[in-house]
Amino acid sequence: MKFKFITLLLLISSTLQLFASAPDYSDLKYWIAHPEKEDMADVLPDQSLNDYQSDAEIDVFFIYPTIYDVEWEKFPKNADVNDEELNNRIAKSTIKNQASIFNGVGKVYSPLYRQANYQAYFVEQDSTVKETFDLAYEDVKESFQYFIKHWNKGRPFIIAAHSQGTTHGKRLIKELVDGKGLSNRLVVAYLVGMPVERDYFKKLKPCQNENQTSCFCSWRTYIKDYYPEYIYGDQIVATNPLDWTEGTDNWVDAEENKGSVLRKFSKVRKGLFAAQSHKGLLWVKSSKQWVKIALRKKDLHIADFNLFWMNVRLNAKHRVGLFWKM
Repeated sequence: MKFKFITLLLLISSTLQLFASAPDYSDLKYWIAHPEKEDMADVLPDQSLNDYQSDAEIDVFFIYPTIYDVEWEKFPKNADVNDEELNNRIAKSTIKNQASIFNGVGKVYSPLYRQANYQAYFVEQDSTVKETFDLAYEDVKESFQYFIKHWNKGRPFIIAAHSQGTTHGKRLIKELVDGKGLSNRLVVAYLVGMPVERDYFKKLKPCQNENQTSCFCSWRTYIKDYYPEYIYGDQIVATNPLDWTEGTDNWVDAEENKGSVLRKFSKVRKGLFAAQSHKGLLWVKSSKQWVKIALRKKDLHIADFNLFWMNVRLNAKHRVGLFWKM
């Protein structure tokens, strides 16, 4: 009897640990980026660039990647949105390096959410893992619905996401946007860092060039000739951010790379990388020796946005301009 009682307490404790600290999205505290706050989505790597959020006529909903990475068995499966140290890391990494891309075109909104532990991608995929991802997704979904109801006010919007953000972003679009009324206001979606099948959505199709709107772009970046162990192939979308074609298998020269922003976030460096869309992967190469030495990893997942920082920024602005002409 005593054993059963202890087991029950542990079960209750585990459940409370999983579902505690739900964010209240009416409180700006739970937005890591918001146009009414001063935050890391406002920063720029070059003084020649400008933050246009105050005058922007569209919104950007950004879903950040996994920053929470702890031992699976010993710590909560989902991040605590009140963890100030973790939130500071989120702000100074992904919000600074990725969300800031979009301050040149729209008002940037990014919710804190109870992200799944990074280890959830690698442990046995059981019901606990599903619950972990579902909890994170429900936060993203609730925040998006709050954003649409209270702040968007019928404006066009972009959805941008990376890694775990894309895990939730593609599900969000499928459930709430694709083929529904909101689809008429979606300028473009950048679903980066996770495989997205070309037929994942019923209505929304992959962008095939820089001039399309109401479509999605997706890529995962690797060094030339490297094949990862997991999903790739012709059914996975691989947009080339240098010319915005998809699945062409053609190399686009580095001169088309308008600017990478590297780790120090102190300069826009033009022409560092050429790129090729190949079998669901984005391959890159560089002719610069110091770049070759610096790139010791073959999987450039962490830099999916940074390697093409200016190309994405300019493309978002271009598509918004075309969207208004529709």
